[in-house]
Order: sequence, then C-alpha cells, then structure tokens
Amino acid sequence: MQSYTIGQAARLLGVSADTVRRWADAGRVETHRDEAGRRLIEGRALAAFSVEVGQGAHGDEETSYTSARNAFPGIVTAVKLGDVAAQVEIQAGPHRLVSLLTREAVEELGLEVGMQATARVKSTNVHIDRT
Repeated sequence: MQSYTIGQAARLLGVSADTVRRWADAGRVETHRDEAGRRLIEGRALAAFSVEVGQGAHGDEETSYTSARNAFPGIVTAVKLGDVAAQVEIQAGPHRLVSLLTREAVEELGLEVGMQATARVKSTNVHIDRT
C-alpha cells in the first residue's frame, strides 16, 4: 500500500505541512517513520482521515470560482464495484467527488482506497485519472 510524506498529505488535504504535523502530533492521524527517518502516513489511514477532515469543512470558507475543466488531485476514499458499473470517491481537500464509471475502467486504472488520483470535472461529469 502506498504511503505519503507529510508534504504530500498536506497537498492532498489542501493544508500546510505544519498543519498535518500538528494533527499527527495530536494523534489525529497515525504516522510511521521510513528507513530515512521521514514521517509517513499509510494510504488507507490518510483516506479515512481526509473524509473526516472534508466532512468538517465549514461553508463559511472563501468560495473559489473555477472553470468546468478543473482537476482535483486527491486521495481515493472508496471504490464500490458492481457487475458492470463502479463508483469511486475522491477526497480533494474539502471537496468530496464521486464518479460513476465502468468496472473495467476502475480495474484498468488499478484504483484502490488510499491511492492518489485526480478527479477531472467538466459540467456534470467527473473523470478519474490515476496519478
């Protein structure tokens, strides 16, 4: 399973690295050290935490206005496979994006909870790119 550095987790969550360090120090998200001594967050733990942080987002934050062709890099928080169709959820900072696509597309991309992916939004469609 993929692990993320504090800096990578910060970019995915849309906060500063210092904020992620404070959350880790407070025990809100579990970290471990690699052989080089860097603090890492396991992908599934970051996915679960990103959902928690995203659900805690307040509506009083500044609204961003963007074009319909925006990319939202984030972390896969859920993959639900049916016989033909699939549902993939990505938490990108405070944004939770859901895409309905074919099971074949999910398998071809190798999408799993905890991995990094980018949701591309155009009109009412959400496309997923493995990153």
